[in-house]
Amino acid sequence: MRLAILGTRGIPANYGGFETFAEELAPRLVARGHEVTVYCRAQYVDPDRREFKGVRLQHAPTIRHKYLDTVVHTATSTLHALASRYDAILVCNAANAIFCGWPRLVGTRVVLNVDGIERKRKKWNAVGRAWYLGSEWLATWTPTAIVTDAEVIEAYYRERYRAASTFIPYGCHVGRDAGTAALERFGLKPEQYLLYVSRLEPENNALAVIQAYQRTRVEPKLVVVGDAPYAREYIATLRATADPRVVFTGGVYGDGYRELQCHALAYVQATEVGGTHPALVEAMGFGNCVLAHDTPEHREVLGDAGLFFDAHRPETLAALFDRIVADPALVEGYRVRATARAAARYSWDRVTEQYEAILTAS
Repeated sequence: MRLAILGTRGIPANYGGFETFAEELAPRLVARGHEVTVYCRAQYVDPDRREFKGVRLQHAPTIRHKYLDTVVHTATSTLHALASRYDAILVCNAANAIFCGWPRLVGTRVVLNVDGIERKRKKWNAVGRAWYLGSEWLATWTPTAIVTDAEVIEAYYRERYRAASTFIPYGCHVGRDAGTAALERFGLKPEQYLLYVSRLEPENNALAVIQAYQRTRVEPKLVVVGDAPYAREYIATLRATADPRVVFTGGVYGDGYRELQCHALAYVQATEVGGTHPALVEAMGFGNCVLAHDTPEHREVLGDAGLFFDAHRPETLAALFDRIVADPALVEGYRVRATARAAARYSWDRVTEQYEAILTAS
């Protein structure tokens, strides 16, 4: 079948979760015999690049603005897709629900991955929150089918809107073997740093993690991986607040990201909005001891394979830092649990099978 993926920044991934998702899913669909196109944005993917691992890359224009980038790009991508007459389209992000009805007018099947409850993110003003609230409602009838990546989000749409969705989790690779080039680049040593990965936006609680770390006197460094194009003031605040033991790497992708994950003493997940967070699932697959902010979504993903804290009470995370640094056996036990759970629940091949089924359904 001729398939397309819209609503991401494009592949190869160099931004966030949806981009990594598209990078993993699209080539696997190609390997299963489908013709797949991923729509890209020029500021994230070289406009001269037209192919990635058998996937066709199609660029569409956008407006580089915090509130317009995603929706304008999806609008222009959708207009192009209408003329291309794909058999099915996968749209990422509930904010794009308004465009899902357009391809259906020409007989194209449209599947929408709604992600989490985005209107709760602190970065959005009243207009942004209203757009997402309206988009939630639109998501229940404009696409052919809805995908939720967490059972908590599946329940939310069922209870609030009486809308059925298909639960398909995020995937990950399983294994802790990796090189050390990235560690050398940032002056790090294996097992001698704590890793935090996220877009550096307020609701992801990077500041709380830094404050918790600075309550301790542990020797391992805190490595903060991530960036955000529209949060420069917040990032400047983080850098000004942190002591010299905190290392900011900016965005790191591909092999470098894998290396940082595989050699960390522990991984910190402090987000409080969203469904299944890709970095959390990846950390489990890389065999990390995971410390997570206590939310229903994180409980769902981790089960008994992680330790929990309250990001609004930094002392709870500080206590976990002290605890894991003092107890290597505890760390190893949670690594084993995380690896086993990731292998059992979050296989990319299994995820691909589920998406292929929903995209090709009649």
